[in-house]
Amino acid sequence: MKNIAVILSGCGYLDGAEIRESVLTLLALDTEKVNYSIYALNKDQHHTVNHLEGKEISGVSRNILEESARIARGAIADIIQLNEKDFDALIIPGGFGVAKNMCSFAFDGSGASVDELVATKVKDFKNAEKPIGAVCIAPALIALSIGDSHPTLTIGSDEQTATELEKLGAKHHTCDTSDCVVDESNKIVTTPAYMDNDANLADVYSGISKLVKNVIALS
Repeated sequence: MKNIAVILSGCGYLDGAEIRESVLTLLALDTEKVNYSIYALNKDQHHTVNHLEGKEISGVSRNILEESARIARGAIADIIQLNEKDFDALIIPGGFGVAKNMCSFAFDGSGASVDELVATKVKDFKNAEKPIGAVCIAPALIALSIGDSHPTLTIGSDEQTATELEKLGAKHHTCDTSDCVVDESNKIVTTPAYMDNDANLADVYSGISKLVKNVIALS
C-alpha cells in the first residue's frame, strides 16, 4: 500500500490551507485506499484573517501546526519530522497559507522567499524522484523550490500568476478546474482547484481526484 505525505499550511483559505481542497485531497487518497500522514510548519502564520469580513485581525497570532490540526483532527506532526524515505509521494493542498506562510509568493511573486524547511522537504522528494502533487496556488511553491528543473505546472488560466511562475523557470499550461496537468519527466502533478473563485465543488473534486490518481500512478 502506498504512503503519501500531505503538507497543510493552516486552516482557512485566506490565511492558511483551503479547507475544501484539503479535505477533498484526503478523501481522494482514502478512496484510492492509500495511507497518508499530515504535516505542517510549527511556527506562527503570517497573519490572521476574519473569513466573514475578509479583513486582517490585528494583534492575533496563530500557529500553523495548531491550525492545521483542526483539519487533520489532531493527527498531524511537525514538518521537521517529515522524511521522504518513509513515503512514496508528497501532496500539498492550496490556500493563501501556502503563499503567505510557506513562502511569500502572495506578496513578492517570482521574487518570493521560501521557508527553508519547506524548500528542503520539496527538494528531498524531487531528488528522490518521488512524485509531488500541488493544488491551487501550491504550484507557485514548487516553482520557487525547484524551478531550475523547469517543471510543467498549472494554476488554471490566470495569466499574471502564470507569468510569475514562468519567470522562475516553470512551464505553464492552462487547465480547467476539473482536470490536472501531469509532468511525467519531473513527476509533478498540478490542478487549479479554487484558483477560480467561482469553481464548483464537484469540479474541484474531479481535478483533485485526477491529481491523486496520477500521483499514485507515478509513484
